[in-house]
Amino acid sequence: MTSKSTALLLGGFLPALIYGGSAIFQKMSTSLGISLSAYLVATGIGIALVGLGYNLFDNSFAFSVKSGLYAGAFGLTWGIATGLVAYTLLNFEVPISQLVPLYNMNTLVAVLLALVIFSEWKDLHTIKLLTGSALIVAGAILVANS
Repeated sequence: MTSKSTALLLGGFLPALIYGGSAIFQKMSTSLGISLSAYLVATGIGIALVGLGYNLFDNSFAFSVKSGLYAGAFGLTWGIATGLVAYTLLNFEVPISQLVPLYNMNTLVAVLLALVIFSEWKDLHTIKLLTGSALIVAGAILVANS
């Protein structure tokens, strides 16, 4: 297996499976009547435990103020988005199977920002990227209207 294949498996395919499974836990939690704040605190505890677990395998706790601020910004934005999803699950009768494809259009936002901020457009095949992006939008529209 090539290094790129390994990277796509570990950083792409496996997280997709895990993120997909996590939506089930999200729906189960909110369907049992947890409050939004308790949901986010419990989620944060889960994330902290995973961080401690990863530290057992990788004893290099590298940190700088700048890297920590970016990680904190990621946590804030992820927490806000996750809170909005939980709020929606708690207050509206929406199936998780319709909601997940919509909020996973975040892929398009991340792609666009990476193309601009990191100049990744230099290393990608634009036609394939645009075709894939159009398919993501089409899929989300189909699922949302199912």
